[in-house]
Amino acid sequence: EMSEMSERSKQNVAHGLAWSYYVGYLKIVLPRMKKSMEEFSRANPNLLVCRKTWKLHILIPLSCDVCDELEKADSNIQYVTDLTETTLARAGIKKRVYKHSLYTIRDEENQLWHCAVEYATPLQSLYAMSQDECAAFSREERLEQAKLFHRTLEEILKGSKECADTYRLIAYEEPEEAETHFLSREIVWHLRQEHHEEIAVLEGSHPHTPSTVLNSEELNLQISVSDLPQPLCTNGF
Repeated sequence: EMSEMSERSKQNVAHGLAWSYYVGYLKIVLPRMKKSMEEFSRANPNLLVCRKTWKLHILIPLSCDVCDELEKADSNIQYVTDLTETTLARAGIKKRVYKHSLYTIRDEENQLWHCAVEYATPLQSLYAMSQDECAAFSREERLEQAKLFHRTLEEILKGSKECADTYRLIAYEEPEEAETHFLSREIVWHLRQEHHEEIAVLEGSHPHTPSTVLNSEELNLQISVSDLPQPLCTNGF
């Protein structure tokens, strides 16, 4: 009875992970992003020329396959440096450090783009749970959880005034056949959109959004009865 009530009120894995990620991390770091990017831009005026890219780009692979080193996921992505650290006392931890890494992204025309980018770390928990016998769920259920995580996080951030215009969620489904530079192309596509948005603002027009954008409607959960994920099961990976 309690389990059914929890599911009806969205007290599930992905929903909880999204709120934890926001409250315990994004709500802390995102309001400081613009200042960090501005400080870096003053010292390196030729790297971050588009202010629309002065935000944290959060990768959300729906497979939950998260690489600890972006360079290993795609050789067209290379680490540059870390932005200014934020140090806070947090939950009994003295001088806890929060920081973001800046990367160079090389596109297919060998043009270099720069941005702060990182994976949504809770996806590692979803993946690990799918491997654990105690909480295992199938690939299909993991995909549903990943979609719900993205949609919940998107809704939370849209309602957060302090985080406005400090982030960009990059949700994607990886191709069935491995592509060497799929990830860099995905990131560059979003960076180009941000450049178009800045140009549109300067010119006083509205940016065009192509139909290929992965938005929350396209990521709607394909669940039979409601928006809630099915109960976790233990019938294999």
